[in-house]
Amino acid sequence: MGILIDGDTKVICQGLTGATATRLSERAIAYGTKMVGGVVPGKGGQSHLHLPIFNTVAEAAKETQPDASAIFVPPVTAAAAMIEAIEAEIPLVICVTERVPVLDMVRVKSALEGSSTRLIGPNSQGVITPDVCKIGVMPERPHTPGRVGIVSRSATLNYEAVDQTTTVHLGQSTSVGIGGDPVYGMSFIDCLELFFADDATEGVILIGEIGGTAEEEAAAFLKSASSTKPVVAYVAGINAPTDRRMGHAGTVDVFGEGNVTAKIEALDTAGAIIAPSAADMGTTMRKALGGR
Repeated sequence: MGILIDGDTKVICQGLTGATATRLSERAIAYGTKMVGGVVPGKGGQSHLHLPIFNTVAEAAKETQPDASAIFVPPVTAAAAMIEAIEAEIPLVICVTERVPVLDMVRVKSALEGSSTRLIGPNSQGVITPDVCKIGVMPERPHTPGRVGIVSRSATLNYEAVDQTTTVHLGQSTSVGIGGDPVYGMSFIDCLELFFADDATEGVILIGEIGGTAEEEAAAFLKSASSTKPVVAYVAGINAPTDRRMGHAGTVDVFGEGNVTAKIEALDTAGAIIAPSAADMGTTMRKALGGR
């Protein structure tokens, strides 16, 4: 069935009445996602998209018992929204907000310690189990139900992997965007552990970028993991100039740390199958699965 979400996942939206949240929540509901309410301070007691609005996440949690919260709020209030959801013990929190200050995310990471909440993002396109549930900003097409789990720092490359796995008739079990910021919630390792334990996932595509050490940490995990599921890896930024941030806040190679070559070598040594280019992720996975 995939990881993190399924057909029974009940979702609230923090910031539901905003234009972007409204549009994307309408699409999620049409897709089959079970939206059960929204949180907008000062608008408690109202309704929007035929859903009840609450002033706080705690109130929403008490009345609707959600499994997940989608956060669509401005960067200045995103950390407070995430911490509020963590304190309300929402099992899964997905923050799509971009440009959340790094120091704010340090406070969020502190709140996560010892909590029961899994955080995806910020700066995440979200998570989707095709034809079952989607939370975030990703398009419905070309996602199709299938056998490949995808985890990526880049939304654009995630969509590319989705399109390719659909084209080669593999489809996706679940696709997760962990976000491209330097401080974030769920990691490659967290997602790999879930995909390895998921019966519906037969292989995993891992998409990294320059900056940070997440890919090297994933490589170290792969060395110790007992899973026989193939992992196809692609790391973007081989020609990126040093000391220049490339789009995402976390994609910067400073003094050799976060170098793409080192990331690729670490993943290769750990047993991952390196896709030769961004255009070859789907075909590489198909070969890894034996052409099935």
